[in-house]
Amino acid sequence: MRFDPKRLWGVLAALLLGALPLLAFGQDAPAPAEAAAPAAPVLNPGDTAWMLTATALVLFMTIPGLALFYSGMVRAKNVLSVMMQCFAITALVSVLWALYGYSLAFSTGGMEKGVTNFFSFVGNLDKAFLRGVSVESLTVAVPETVFFTFQMTFAIITPALIVGAFAERMKFSAMLLFTALWVTLVYAPIAHMVWSGDGALMWDWGVLDFAGGTVVHINAGIAGLVAALVLGRRKGYPKVPMMPHNLGYTLIGASMLWVGWFGFNAGSAVAANGAAGMAMAVTQIATAAAALAWMFSEWVSHGKPSVLGIASGAVAGLVAITPASGFVGPMGALAIGAASGVGCFIASVKVKRALGYDDSLDVFGVHAVGGIVGAILTGVFAATSLGGLKEGITIGAQVWTQLLGVGFTVVYCAIGSYILLKIVDAIVGLRVSEEQETEGLDLALHDERGYNL
Repeated sequence: MRFDPKRLWGVLAALLLGALPLLAFGQDAPAPAEAAAPAAPVLNPGDTAWMLTATALVLFMTIPGLALFYSGMVRAKNVLSVMMQCFAITALVSVLWALYGYSLAFSTGGMEKGVTNFFSFVGNLDKAFLRGVSVESLTVAVPETVFFTFQMTFAIITPALIVGAFAERMKFSAMLLFTALWVTLVYAPIAHMVWSGDGALMWDWGVLDFAGGTVVHINAGIAGLVAALVLGRRKGYPKVPMMPHNLGYTLIGASMLWVGWFGFNAGSAVAANGAAGMAMAVTQIATAAAALAWMFSEWVSHGKPSVLGIASGAVAGLVAITPASGFVGPMGALAIGAASGVGCFIASVKVKRALGYDDSLDVFGVHAVGGIVGAILTGVFAATSLGGLKEGITIGAQVWTQLLGVGFTVVYCAIGSYILLKIVDAIVGLRVSEEQETEGLDLALHDERGYNL
């Protein structure tokens, strides 16, 4: 049955309008327990300038960075479709984040340290439509508008990462609807549980995730694997070679990701201070170590080092150091980078081939596996005894806490993503036809061509 665009817009409109009645629920949230009023935050111009810069860097990671990285790895007939997906996700999530996503992730009404209730899992709608977010409102020592936009860029790149798992075979309409639902029901709750402070589930557990190992990378990687399994393999996979059409694009995109990631990790300090400086240093060290580790693993295994390999290794290192970047020292970063380079190589090449699933651009192998390696090793190398920066933790206890955070994220994301994919399939259908897949999504879905014959 031919897709009717009006049907998709009706579903999206219903999704957005359906959130409106919840505003009253957000207003009636129980008041937090009384406590001594903290000192009022004061605007810090230096911190603000850095956070403005970091926000731009993180947005740069998705467009153009991720768009180029992914589009270079697909076949020529699908290059524009991947770029279009990254670009459209950027626009869609920006709107959803302003309407209610930021509120679901970072509203703190009804939360109380040590008390598990509904608001331990997701925020209310006190900040929906950016109510109360004004020129004067501050988060830490920066304008809340800057913090809102910084977190928006994280919400943008996470579903964009998932695109790589189902590249070359999902309907554009299905991708839009899945993204809207997934950001609302999977991403925002996980971000809330990990980052919103006292009373949030994984925050109270003591899970360490400085810049998004669980929230962004494990979340996206697991969703990507589920999507790849639900959609099934591309036509002809694995017998038909599906070679990247332009590895130059991929290397340029990986380079942009590497540069932009300093905003991702160092920006998560929400200040221009020593923590941001250390986060920047360990990000560079881990990324370099992972790039070399993947390169040498491939060299030993296949006889030659490849451009795709070293670029993938760099991204694996960026992923793995993300949860640890505010907690570990340089030598811990070196170990995390090396472990992720080897681990993600094995997952993306050996394990994927053995199991036969079609994760088009290795979202699971790089992001889920890299995020898991980084999250667990954060519990090891955050300890001061191993050069880390986190006082008062013991390695065994913190590793167990990290495993709890990883396990909860994997289960919640896998179940939620599967349900949402089935809902989308019932509404608009997930997969393009065989004829469209053979023709290529550039022409079949967008009536454009991204290359010259």
